[in-house]
Amino acid sequence: QVQLVESGGGLVQPGGSLRLSCVATGSFYSLGDMGWYRQSLDKPRELVAISRGGNSDDYGDSVKGRFTISRDSTKNTITLQKSALKPDDTAVYFCYAEAGVMSPIAKRPFYGQGTQVTVAS
Repeated sequence: QVQLVESGGGLVQPGGSLRLSCVATGSFYSLGDMGWYRQSLDKPRELVAISRGGNSDDYGDSVKGRFTISRDSTKNTITLQKSALKPDDTAVYFCYAEAGVMSPIAKRPFYGQGTQVTVAS
């Protein structure tokens, strides 16, 4: 199975910065897309950022220009650098990865437990 272990959440003031990290561990043949989703109490789960296997990245409209995703494929790790944080960025952030568990080609999605990010003064 695949475990996604997140770290780096916490409390930050508006305008501040925070970095989240996620490492994929366990038994798998390959990883595809890796990224982050978030969910707050009054909003549905939304895409934050995705690092695609083909070296392209996608971002949610609300975070473009403020958040940057990076990936270290040798360590099965992704990092989300967040800056210019707003109270609206308050949410539980979930790491996401597609992993080939039974074969390298047939991948399925996995989510981490989530890490709380609170933006408040």
